[in-house]
Amino acid sequence: METYTAPILDWYDVHARDLPWRAPDATPWGILVSEIMLQQTPVVRVLPVWHEWLERWPTPADLAAEPSGEAVRAWGRLGYPRRALRLHEAAKAIAERHDNQVPSSHDDLLALPGIGAYTAAAVASFAYQGRHAVLDTNVRRVLARLVSGEEYPPKSQTKAEVRMAESLLPPDAPTAARWAVAVMELGALVCTARSPRCVDCPVISQCTWQHKGRPAYDGPPRRGQTYAGTDRQCRGRLLAVLRDSPAPVEKVALDVVWSDPIQRERALDALVADGLVDPLDDGRYTLPA
Repeated sequence: METYTAPILDWYDVHARDLPWRAPDATPWGILVSEIMLQQTPVVRVLPVWHEWLERWPTPADLAAEPSGEAVRAWGRLGYPRRALRLHEAAKAIAERHDNQVPSSHDDLLALPGIGAYTAAAVASFAYQGRHAVLDTNVRRVLARLVSGEEYPPKSQTKAEVRMAESLLPPDAPTAARWAVAVMELGALVCTARSPRCVDCPVISQCTWQHKGRPAYDGPPRRGQTYAGTDRQCRGRLLAVLRDSPAPVEKVALDVVWSDPIQRERALDALVADGLVDPLDDGRYTLPA
């Protein structure tokens, strides 16, 4: 473990990006918001929305006091807008159950609506210096290469991965928290998915994947996500109409943004079912109240 820890922590001290949710004055709420926003979304897209969000809603109670539709509107084009609803639900629970303070306990975080194992571990570590295995896509890839000698981790997280990550945690909790973010940063900047910059890696000499000759991934096909023409793109177009309108819109305003009527209705039905769109009795549509 020591052979990995010190070089990666030293590398992080020099190369860590200056991100606002890592600043000494970052609040646990700001860190929670960042973790939800950063899921499947690049940092460059999250930064402006995160700043706007925290300026408008500096505490969970501030967000909880607004309709959930305002969270969806402010989410903008970050994608996967159900995350906005989950964050709104979590804010309400924090305001009501925890006196407007993001809880520090991993179990309490996990009990919040919409908060999964990764987010609970990340917030407990990054906001409260807890000792937890924080396994996002970047960390899983680094550990797969460094320890297991495989180019990519399994498609779904395994218990063996969690045990391995926990075995690598430094015993000191603050150091473990710093280790968690350092490995994540290494995966984001150096040990990337498609073009890893191995020459810049601080643990290249200890990397099992390198020692094996960088064998190519031989697991199930890894297909990239398509977007153009999908129901997801159609949903995004429909939601954009509602986000950009301060008032409910007529159905025709939604019909004009997508030409395939069957796909359009399917996407609209899905948005309603997900709680992202409210159909009104007069036939108009709006963001949820």
